[in-house]
Amino acid sequence: MAAERKALLARLHAKPDTVDEVRSFLEDALPRAEDEEKTIAWYALQIDDTTFGIFDTFAGEEGRQAHLDGEIATELLARADELLQEPPQIEEVEVLAAK
Repeated sequence: MAAERKALLARLHAKPDTVDEVRSFLEDALPRAEDEEKTIAWYALQIDDTTFGIFDTFAGEEGRQAHLDGEIATELLARADELLQEPPQIEEVEVLAAK
């Protein structure tokens, strides 16, 4: 059984003129994710020219909620209108298997 049971999957659709800012935001968020004690893994992704993603894993609901209440999510939501074409799509998902 994987230690990572809970996860978040977020999809971010950058405005065409804010792609570089969204990329920088995600790259700059890494140290904050590393400081989150209950975040097991945190990935920032670029899916296509203007679509980005975040995938992160947690042992349980407490860690997932702490991340949702943390600095990265707070700043992302505060800057969503400025950076994104639409609100971020954030899904709470379950990890079925992990290596």
